[in-house]
Amino acid sequence: MRSSAPISTPAAALPGLYVHVPFCRTKCIYCDFYSVTRPGEEDAWLTSLGQEIALYKDRFSRIDSLYIGGGTPTCLDERRMAALFQRLHEHFRFSANAEITIEANPDDINGQTAAALKSLGINRLSLGIQSFDDGELAFLRRRHTAAGAENALAAAIGAGFSNIGIDLMYGLPGQTQDTWLATLERALSFNPAHLSCYQLTPEGETPLNRMVRTGRILLPDEEEAADLFLLTSRFLEAHGFTHYEVSNFAASRRLFCRHNLKYWNHVDYLGLGPAAHSFDGTGRWWNYRSLERYCKALKRGMRPVEGEEVLSPEQRELERLYLGLRTRRGVRLPDLREGLQPVVRELKRAGLVTIRAGRLCPSRRGYLVADSLPVLLSPY
Repeated sequence: MRSSAPISTPAAALPGLYVHVPFCRTKCIYCDFYSVTRPGEEDAWLTSLGQEIALYKDRFSRIDSLYIGGGTPTCLDERRMAALFQRLHEHFRFSANAEITIEANPDDINGQTAAALKSLGINRLSLGIQSFDDGELAFLRRRHTAAGAENALAAAIGAGFSNIGIDLMYGLPGQTQDTWLATLERALSFNPAHLSCYQLTPEGETPLNRMVRTGRILLPDEEEAADLFLLTSRFLEAHGFTHYEVSNFAASRRLFCRHNLKYWNHVDYLGLGPAAHSFDGTGRWWNYRSLERYCKALKRGMRPVEGEEVLSPEQRELERLYLGLRTRRGVRLPDLREGLQPVVRELKRAGLVTIRAGRLCPSRRGYLVADSLPVLLSPY
């Protein structure tokens, strides 16, 4: 990976860059993210991505976080992965301490592939493990086994990765608090820097949603899911992790995911690839959720944008509340409209918020209703 000259602009002011790799070898039953499982289109995507990069190189030229997501980015072979990074570095300048993350499927990670990723300058690995229980992994239709997940973690550590995040899922059919705690304990045995713990949720036209609608499986009810969430938060905080966003935990403040913080702090970001979203402070736009339409638009010299919107000041303020109240940092008290003191007092009395250093912050239980808090506190 080619080194970049340090940038003096404050990191908080720099935008983030997201690249969507729309390829998977197989689809998991719960996944509603855009991807295709047919091979042979990677080179066409790379060519189109290079054309899209050129459209934004002057508008988003300085970057301090890069997140390669998908799909399954590690479906790309070493040649194509190197070509991707070459295109990015031809047009964007990265700060000397840029956070560069890639999502990885454990089944794709061994000593050789981990070393190849490290050689590209990737300094943060996000492993989609989801569970250390083979029965749960089979239900989710994951490609790896529990042993495979452990082998991938060992390979990543052996290649020199110290900033490793693990994605896990709770709320699976038949999962108990004890089996979930066993998965958390197994994850902690590898000393991860970061854990993302998501509730299994039926979305869109996924196989999971069809199974739930037809009664083939039964997911935990709202109370059971809340108990698992609270158990997760208490357990991980007791082991030194900071619960800094609804679903995210870090071993220290410096290990918060810098890229995701840009979303939650309303900082600009550029999304490249099919279905990717972008935000420039006043509006957002999103690309075609179709690899074919994405490539066709760029071949014609057009932006592959399916839709865009300009946000009103009221919409931007509501979004700041919505995003801020999903994080431990919360929102500034002076930013709330006048006359909300009784609402704030009631939320404090209910144990849903706390006040720290002049900011209104969600409590552990407040995270459970984070989507409702902005409605109560909105100035509009």
